[in-house]
Amino acid sequence: MVGSNCKIETSDASLPLTSLNHISIVCRSVEESLNFYQKVLGFFPIRRPGSFDFDGAWLFNYGIGIHLLQSENPKSMPIKAEINPKDNHISFQCESLSLVENKLKEMGISYVQRTVEEGGIFVDQIFFHDPDGFMVEICNCENLPVIPLPAAVQVAGVCKRVGCLVKQQQQQQQQQQKVGQCLSPAIHVKEAHIPCA
Repeated sequence: MVGSNCKIETSDASLPLTSLNHISIVCRSVEESLNFYQKVLGFFPIRRPGSFDFDGAWLFNYGIGIHLLQSENPKSMPIKAEINPKDNHISFQCESLSLVENKLKEMGISYVQRTVEEGGIFVDQIFFHDPDGFMVEICNCENLPVIPLPAAVQVAGVCKRVGCLVKQQQQQQQQQQKVGQCLSPAIHVKEAHIPCA
């Protein structure tokens, strides 16, 4: 949740970070990208250090910066035509997706719309490209609660969605209830892996 004051405590081994500062995007044309990020996304240009020996521009809004870097070989940059929501992207919250959709239509910007449902919660997403094919998402992702996984859970490969974790927790609670039904109140069990059969 970029720009929020919400910080989840992490282990002492992780870096002492405070927030996202900026993203950098390599561009075919800094001028064209500067125009896009100002007129389409509402960023405004800010001063960039004059000591840099390469072309670029800095923009800021919504608590983050976007640093545009002029490609040294713009003709070699790949052109992305297909809008693939699974591509690298930056995502912005908005107050009205219908207003965003109408504005994109007015500007003639192609987009893909998706709706994600998770446990009865719906998140609407709109994806489109900047002039260089970098993906931009506009969503109401704040509808989805941020649910940290327990420290013991290996994130990679275990759960494809947070809903998987919820299902696991429900199964563990059911297993614990079965164990409680099998045992008398006087017996204490450290592990809840005993079947009732």
